[in-house]
Amino acid sequence: MKTISVITPCFNEEKAISECVYIVKKIFDEKLPEYNLEHIICDNCSTDRSVALVKELIPNHPGLRIIVNSRNFGILKNTYNGVMASSGDSVLLFLPADLQDPPELIPDMVKLWESGSEIVFGIRAKREEFLLIKLIRKLYYRILSRLTYVDYPPDAGDFQLVDRVVVESMRRIDDAQPFMRLMTFDCGFRSIGIKYTTRARKHGKSRNPFSHLFEQGMNGIISFSSAPIRIASIFGGLIALISFLYAASIIFLKLSGYIDALPGTSTIIAAIFFFGGTQILFTGLIGEYILAIFNQVRRKPLVIERERVNFDN
Repeated sequence: MKTISVITPCFNEEKAISECVYIVKKIFDEKLPEYNLEHIICDNCSTDRSVALVKELIPNHPGLRIIVNSRNFGILKNTYNGVMASSGDSVLLFLPADLQDPPELIPDMVKLWESGSEIVFGIRAKREEFLLIKLIRKLYYRILSRLTYVDYPPDAGDFQLVDRVVVESMRRIDDAQPFMRLMTFDCGFRSIGIKYTTRARKHGKSRNPFSHLFEQGMNGIISFSSAPIRIASIFGGLIALISFLYAASIIFLKLSGYIDALPGTSTIIAAIFFFGGTQILFTGLIGEYILAIFNQVRRKPLVIERERVNFDN
């Protein structure tokens, strides 16, 4: 029997984690009985009863496993560590504990995988969330799709079922800041999409604040695109050219007698602020790339685990 691994990141999800485990097991028992289920819960040092609840479920669920981190390492590293710990013939890279991505799609994704697609990715056709957040997400994913060198379809997230060969290819990339939704497409292989509706959270608020979302978004752009730094270079060159032409025209007009002086203190002040702001902006952009290099060369472990429960090794 083939094994399918399902990865669920967890941080203070005591209200949702038991339901998540139950629903996934029910789907496999009823619709995928010919497959073994490995459900890995990756706990990011929860402070509630999430870990205790999962441990209570393990005796009646032999395929349920849990990795407990020593601290909160962020959702991207936490989930990626779970994927690397999986042993399935195919792996569902991300299934949120609150089931915002529908587990009911797993049987359809398995069929597409068995048909020969190494990457079966979910396409978020609709989102049950605030309009402003929805628009920001759509804009970001389209910018990311345009800027990256990877053939990345917009609205594709980490809700992907991938073949073992893709997981092992991702392991070889050895990225200090893993961004899985693009890493899979960076590996290549055959892929196919399936549309679905992202549900609203049923329990509480998202544990992924805006600051973390911004950091993850920048990580995706910096890791898979050289466009920002090239845009900075082109923009800087255009500003320098315009400034040179402006200065040359002023000198020409003064020598020709069309102007007697160089008036416009406000213009000078505006120009100083403009160029200063532009320099700070692009210095910060360069700093993002330097930070990515810094994180890579330090060779720190992605996460430090407190314990693993119900793993063979």
